Amino acid sequence: MTFEMLYGKIHRATVTDANLNYVGSITVDKNLMEASKLIVGQKVEIVNINNGERFSTYVIEGERGKKDICLNGAAARKAEIGDRIIIIAYASMNEAERNEFKPHVVLVDENNNIDEIRDFI
Repeated sequence: MTFEMLYGKIHRATVTDANLNYVGSITVDKNLMEASKLIVGQKVEIVNINNGERFSTYVIEGERGKKDICLNGAAARKAEIGDRIIIIAYASMNEAERNEFKPHVVLVDENNNIDEIRDFI
């Protein structure tokens, strides 16, 4: 049996751009990706704190240090620049992995600066 468990999360990131004409996905600053252990192409769930929207997409790597969080393609309709979102990745784990794994939770401020990194919930 496997369990869908929290793998990594960026909590309360600020949307810096929305590009409707891009093929799709969410662009995340490389520093934030590394801190949360997100990888290019990984499926993520996006929760918009401002309007309650919840949707899935995949991660593409943004430029290191720019602090960009950009919703691309159809996802650009789900949030506005300045909205606060939560980016959540899950992983399938067996019971042994589930009992040992610690999720990577990154808390950011309104400018997408890392405030704290937690390897627990």
